[in-house]
Amino acid sequence: MSLHSRYHHGDLRAALLQHAEVALRTVGADGLSLRQLARDTGVSHAAPSRHFRDKQALLDALAVTGLQRLGACFEQAGTDGPITTRLRTLARTYLRFAVDNPELLPLMFARRHNSTDTEIQAAAERAFAVPIALIAEGQAAGEIVPGDPKRIGVTALAALQGLATFVGSGYTADYDSAQLLDDLVAHLTLGLLPRH
Repeated sequence: MSLHSRYHHGDLRAALLQHAEVALRTVGADGLSLRQLARDTGVSHAAPSRHFRDKQALLDALAVTGLQRLGACFEQAGTDGPITTRLRTLARTYLRFAVDNPELLPLMFARRHNSTDTEIQAAAERAFAVPIALIAEGQAAGEIVPGDPKRIGVTALAALQGLATFVGSGYTADYDSAQLLDDLVAHLTLGLLPRH
């Protein structure tokens, strides 16, 4: 089958990313291969190089795609109700995304010292705009401690990521994961309350 007839919309890049994400779930980042990706997608072995100069460029593109999806999940989570209710909703949204995408998360948060590509950083800033804005809103209302909203968000994210890792690995099988999340959010929220 020719490339033209198979990809008549010309979106080979999207098809390659879709196949790469499926492969990521089965073989991991180390097992990804541009040559195998070409075979899986039904194109010549050189076709992926038109969109990704090397494997690292493919991994970076997967990271950007993951961050874009996470940002869309946050945006769709809703913005009604008290700050604590909205924080809980965003925390649940993140936990669900993290548990459903365990292979993608390390790519989304990887930072290479020699990387000059700012696309991942820009995608991360867009993805986390909703929770950071909510933290700033809570600060303005006097419901969250003062400080850099991004730094506070990173701390909360680290706790959520830890819980997601535990839930995804089955470590918390003896517990209800929704209750663990509620406990975590309650502790985080208590810790974020202004000190009087």
